[in-house]
Order: sequence, then C-alpha cells, then structure tokens
Amino acid sequence: MQRIPGHAPTSIHIQAPSIVYVVDDDNSMRVSLINLLRSVGIRVEAFASLREFFAYPKSEAPSCLILDIRLRGENGLTFQKDIAKSGLHIPALFMTGYGDMEMCVKAMKAGAVDFFPKPFRHQDMLDAVAQALQRDDARLAAEQSIATLRHAYISLTQREQQILTFVVTGLMNKQIASEMNLREIAVKVHRGNAMKKMSARSVAELVRVAEAFGIRPQSA
Repeated sequence: MQRIPGHAPTSIHIQAPSIVYVVDDDNSMRVSLINLLRSVGIRVEAFASLREFFAYPKSEAPSCLILDIRLRGENGLTFQKDIAKSGLHIPALFMTGYGDMEMCVKAMKAGAVDFFPKPFRHQDMLDAVAQALQRDDARLAAEQSIATLRHAYISLTQREQQILTFVVTGLMNKQIASEMNLREIAVKVHRGNAMKKMSARSVAELVRVAEAFGIRPQSA
C-alpha cells in the first residue's frame, strides 16, 4: 500500500468499512486525495462532476464527501442544499483554491463539517475525514436504532399501544385500568408484554424508549 510522505497516521479511529466520495474537476487533486486516503486504508470513489457522483450507487457504510466548492459550471454550496433535500445525509468537507472568509461562513452555515483552502495539510484532512466518518457512523447507528424501535412498536397489539401511551403520560396501572375500563391485572399483563417487546427493563426505560420513538403523552 502506498504511503504519502509528509503525514503521520491519523490518531482518530476510522470506522471500517467506510467510504469517502471525492468530487473535484482537477484530476491531480483527485489522484492526490485517492492516494492519501487509501494510504490509511479508506475506500475512495472519485468523480470529476456532481452528475457523476449522483449517478454512482451509494454505499450504506459510514461515508463522507470531499467536495470542491468551485466546479466548472456547478456550485458546491447549492449542491449541498440539494443533496440534503434528496435525503442523502452524509457529512461534507469543502475545499477550494479561491476560498475567503465569506465563503467559509456560507459553507459552515450550510452544514459543512469542515472547510479547507488549497493547499491543505494532509494530516488535517485525514483528521477531518475520520471525524466525519465517525459522525456518519453515529447517524447510521441512530437510524438503525429507530428502525428497530419502529419494528418493535408495530409488533405491539392495539391494546398494548394504548397502554403504552398512558404509561408515557405517567398514569399508574390502577389509573390506566379506570381509563380503559379494564381490570388492573390485565393492564399489568399488557404493560409487561409491551415492555418485553420494546426491550425495556423498567417503566422509566419504557418511557424513554417511547419518547425517543416519538410517542407523545395521551390526555386522560
């Protein structure tokens, strides 16, 4: 594996497998970034235009985008807004050979993780990439957690879902039984089943899980 002179291995752990997308119409810069990132074991896919990037099938692995803010006939800042609207929420690192403070501020306000004027230090880029990949890994983990909760919630019976909303409200079993015209023991059984399906070990944890999933308190 080729090593790039002038930089030390990044000290930040990089999640694997992961992928970095590079978009720059400067071939020499694309090659330089490919070699730099591959030198620390990161998979790289590079493109000369945003059209090429959009057409490429995206990986579900932790990812980030290194994007030249000034491409021929294209605007990186506009693209960042468009990519967010499309539902592709990956961290973006901007770079430019014509950067100024105003452009940097616009990039950061648009959600850029970092901004690099060319030329940049290899180590600075590697550290920023590592942080961006960790950020995307956390996002993917959170989305997976929500998907798991959604599946668990769907598995609840209608009665268990109703009782869960009352539990989030803070009502005790006796109060829920009164509201639903059930025996208290029946409420206890349904609540226990809901806790098991939602992998909650206590009522407090069940409430936290429910709220994280977006279940709001139900009025009595």
